[in-house]
Amino acid sequence: MSNLAVTATVLPPSAEPRTRRREPRIVKMRNFGIGEKSTVTISVATGAALLLLWWAIAQAGLVPKLFLPTPAEVLSLGVEIFREGYANATLWEHVSASLGRILSAAVIAVALGIPVGLLMGLSRWAKGVFSTPIEFYWPLPPLAYLPLIIIWLGIGETSKIVLLALAMFAPVVLSAQAGVRSLPQERVNAALSLGASRWQLFKDIVLPSALPEILTGIRIALGVGWSTLVAAELIAATRGIGYMIMSASHFLATDAVFVGIAVIAACAFAFSFSMRLLESWLVPWKGKQ
Repeated sequence: MSNLAVTATVLPPSAEPRTRRREPRIVKMRNFGIGEKSTVTISVATGAALLLLWWAIAQAGLVPKLFLPTPAEVLSLGVEIFREGYANATLWEHVSASLGRILSAAVIAVALGIPVGLLMGLSRWAKGVFSTPIEFYWPLPPLAYLPLIIIWLGIGETSKIVLLALAMFAPVVLSAQAGVRSLPQERVNAALSLGASRWQLFKDIVLPSALPEILTGIRIALGVGWSTLVAAELIAATRGIGYMIMSASHFLATDAVFVGIAVIAACAFAFSFSMRLLESWLVPWKGKQ
């Protein structure tokens, strides 16, 4: 019996078969859009940069001070107006008059706009009836129908509040309608298959689904209301931030105009921030679905 020589072939390390399994790699999903990180630092830095640019342009004399005062001059006059008032009224009297008009108009616009918008989203007839007048007047600037309001309602407080309410009404209606129209049909079918009544369907499915859009529409309406305030207070007003700005413009008091703009911006920011807090409380699921 012959001896067989067994030859062992040694493979290089690179040619050895890979028998070890790779460890699973965990892939972190990236958020779409801005994510959940705060943008406060970016916003503060942007505001500081704009103030610095304003100060640099004013200090360099690129624009005459009659048209662009320095931030220090505006701040100094703001403190003076806060202490002594302006245009025959204190600053608080101007602010409280404007707040009263804005809040009254907002209550009217919300109380009427939300039911109309929900009805337009639920009923074809309601949409056909209300969409025509709303789409007709909504693109018009408030100054376009201001003369008609003065002719019909006079120059009292009613005409100012009606002008603001009309400007705020359309965004609330359209947002409520959009909230209903964006409701997934699967939710409706699921509720109906479980025996939900019409009222339960509206209360538990339709209204909560439309609420985020409604709150967004109210925020937009408040912004429109503040932008319309100056036009509203053109109607024989003796108090109000818009009246203060218009009085200052007649005398080319640009620094007082800047103070009025700053007060309106502060009030509008406070309203917007309050609406954000209300959204986080009423619709905490918004943006997380």
